[in-house]
Amino acid sequence: MLGVIFRKAQNRIQNPARLRRLIDLIDSENWSELEVDIKSEIYEGLLEKNAQDTKSGAGQYFTPRELIKALVEVMRPQPGDTICDPAVGTGGLLLRAYDYITEQYKPLDRDQWEHLRHKALHGWEIVDNTARLCVMNLYLHGIGAVSPEGQPVGESPIHVEDSLAKKPGVSFRMVLSNPPFGKKSSISTVTDAGETKKESTVIERDDFWASTSNKQLNFVQHIVKLLEINGRAAVVVPDNVLFEGGAGETIRRKLMEECDVHTLLRLPTGIFYAQGVKANVLFFDRRTGGEQAATKALWIYDLRTNINFTLKTNPLSRADLDDFVRCYHAENRHERAETWSPGTPEGRWRVYPYAEIAARDKLNLDIFWLRDESLEDSANLLDPDMLAAEIIEDLKSALEQFEGIAADLGEE
Repeated sequence: MLGVIFRKAQNRIQNPARLRRLIDLIDSENWSELEVDIKSEIYEGLLEKNAQDTKSGAGQYFTPRELIKALVEVMRPQPGDTICDPAVGTGGLLLRAYDYITEQYKPLDRDQWEHLRHKALHGWEIVDNTARLCVMNLYLHGIGAVSPEGQPVGESPIHVEDSLAKKPGVSFRMVLSNPPFGKKSSISTVTDAGETKKESTVIERDDFWASTSNKQLNFVQHIVKLLEINGRAAVVVPDNVLFEGGAGETIRRKLMEECDVHTLLRLPTGIFYAQGVKANVLFFDRRTGGEQAATKALWIYDLRTNINFTLKTNPLSRADLDDFVRCYHAENRHERAETWSPGTPEGRWRVYPYAEIAARDKLNLDIFWLRDESLEDSANLLDPDMLAAEIIEDLKSALEQFEGIAADLGEE
């Protein structure tokens, strides 16, 4: 753990007076007398403040805390579970699962504590700086191997490598993840002229259903392979995963055949630090496979249509997800009840049988039924900044697709 915490660490403070001031500020506190939860709260507060700095781009790995709380609440991790995040970022999902278990099942016995602190949580992070933040976050929460003197020792629960590069070789009971929003996998190379070029890379693994350069689709396939049989997953995915053709259709079809894809939460815009992102949470359980599709029905909760949030003036709160948590009915999913009906067309909770889903063009899961007031009333248009961000996001996506086509034509 200590090796990951100080991995490629550098002193970036060039001004001696500022460095002296920082050391004095740290030295003035008696850190050994502070409780673990106080230090961890301070650290997570710093991470969130850093994510709010749009210039640094730190928000790309920061999932809204209120969303994390709701996801973990409906997933209900238990003592003895093994929990993984293959795109762990700063560890928010893993830490919330840890807190949920300690709060809901206290008091834990000695074996349960030992498992939770040293064996339950696992993650992968490709960026060195982010991995360091994550491991430090876990350490300040008391997670991982720690010596009697309180120093981090032993193996790190976070692996600093590309989780997509190879087969997992290990399986987990639960996966909670918000993979990075970038649609394409690429590597940077420097030409003889000193120019930096990005080359699209297609991930080819014999355990994947389809080969594609779409990073999000690859993460969906990878997460399925990370799960034990009957293991459960909650994964944040952008809209393109729901409707993209070609490899996307193949992956969605195989996913619904081999897993019980039971729930889709359509997220509102304006909740992520990356502007203009349209995302969803896909919930599925891995099954053994068989002649019939494992998915019997897909329940969809629309938290997007006619709902607008902003990071500063109208941020997402935990209460905004209360209705979804109630509708999810984690106690027994077989007792769910729709809030939509022909008589209540404004209901946000609706079920679609698998046969109806499978008959849709390209097995498109981008399904909506509510009347969008913003399309009918100019007074309800989104903020100009949000509209501009969505247009930029769409243009970037189109440009990436054209670049991919041009590259393929060039190779031919």
